[in-house]
Amino acid sequence: MKYFFAGFLLTTLMNVHAQSKLNVARQLQRAAVQYRGMLQELGDTTTFFPQSINPDGSLRKMRSDWWCSGFFGGSLWYLYEYTKDSTLQHAAATWTEAVSKEQYNTGTHDLGFMLYCSFGNGYRITHREAYKKVLLNGAQSLSTRFHPAVGVIKSWNNFKGYNYPVIIDNMMNLELLCEATKLSGNKNYYNIAVAHADKTMAQHFRPDYSSYHVVCYDSVGTVLAKITAQGYADSSAWARGQAWGLYGYTVMYRETKDEKYLEQAKHIARFYMYHPRLPADKIPYWDFDAPHTDNEPRDASAAAIVAAALLELQQYVPKQLGKTYIDFATASLVSLSSPTYFAGEGNHHFLIKHGTGHLPAHSEIDVPLIYADYYYIEALLRYDKLQ
Repeated sequence: MKYFFAGFLLTTLMNVHAQSKLNVARQLQRAAVQYRGMLQELGDTTTFFPQSINPDGSLRKMRSDWWCSGFFGGSLWYLYEYTKDSTLQHAAATWTEAVSKEQYNTGTHDLGFMLYCSFGNGYRITHREAYKKVLLNGAQSLSTRFHPAVGVIKSWNNFKGYNYPVIIDNMMNLELLCEATKLSGNKNYYNIAVAHADKTMAQHFRPDYSSYHVVCYDSVGTVLAKITAQGYADSSAWARGQAWGLYGYTVMYRETKDEKYLEQAKHIARFYMYHPRLPADKIPYWDFDAPHTDNEPRDASAAAIVAAALLELQQYVPKQLGKTYIDFATASLVSLSSPTYFAGEGNHHFLIKHGTGHLPAHSEIDVPLIYADYYYIEALLRYDKLQ
């Protein structure tokens, strides 16, 4: 018992020290400086969106139909919200509107990322009617990928010969559907989100609450395979997948107040926070089950997503558990704000270093990722509201 209390005291002291080192105002101002620099580097053309850094050191840019196209505009909205800089507001509107044609894209499940992060934040801040219309059109497009007989939103059209694959990432697109019901009164969008969350909870998670990456169904909803695309192995816990699940079920509890989603989020949080292979700085390796050597890549994007999720989840649980979530998120943000992970200059103006996009495909390894920046900024803003 004495070791428990000694460990508890040490953890408490470390958390107090971590909080004292997290200067949110400084980090958000530095983020704004970096993103003003990124705007200058990109120039006036909004055809290509910042994504990462190529192996040759050049800026990697993608078109609007890439799943990450909404994160840059969303980050700019967040930075405008904090700084009140009209230049950032104009840029946020410009880069948000550059994604608008994707509202009619029925070939992707990622419209939540693409439209809610950009138009959703824009609408929340400005209440522009045009943004609302885009969100509703996007929700309608996303809903076409839901088939009632299967009970989930199809992710890809084909994966390894399976015609109905669903990835854990898809939990992140349900917020758009819930918002669309609130904006329109059409409960079909909400019902699809609930159906997807329920079946994902039943099929994607193992007894320890780690998540499979991909679950493949047939046309009547029978599970054919549970495999991975971006993880180390079919049976492994891909770090960002755990983050997507935690964030997604936290959102679903907020939107439904259904206790089963809250319990799911708490279980996922516990799996992640107390995993024996989580490094002391709270920045996970790209997969919890990958061989952990000095050269094994971290995934700072997963840490940013988890920090943002925990800073929301803490609102819905008893105070002591909520404090545990806040302390863990704080420690993660302190690490992400350190010179090891945060780029105060250079880095093609991205904020966060050491992300891993798709290691099995040899893509985006140990590089900045636009979505790591987005969730880092979001987490800082959520932390700031606690003060």
